[in-house]
Amino acid sequence: MSKAEILAELPKLNAVELREIHDRIFQLEEEGLFHGRAQPSEEEKVMLDREFEDYSRNPDAGSDWKEVQSRVKG
Repeated sequence: MSKAEILAELPKLNAVELREIHDRIFQLEEEGLFHGRAQPSEEEKVMLDREFEDYSRNPDAGSDWKEVQSRVKG
């Protein structure tokens, strides 16, 4: 199926199907970045640089992974 065909079919999908496609695309992007197959966009690089600068100024300001997990799991 071509990209044009895929794009033409998207409006025919319901919200659940569109969410599944969105989630899968996001997963593929994450995997690509993680495995070095893709590069972050310029916007993402700026955001990452800003976050790293914030961390460098105050490394104790954030939460460690266990704290984040406990808050998410409630």
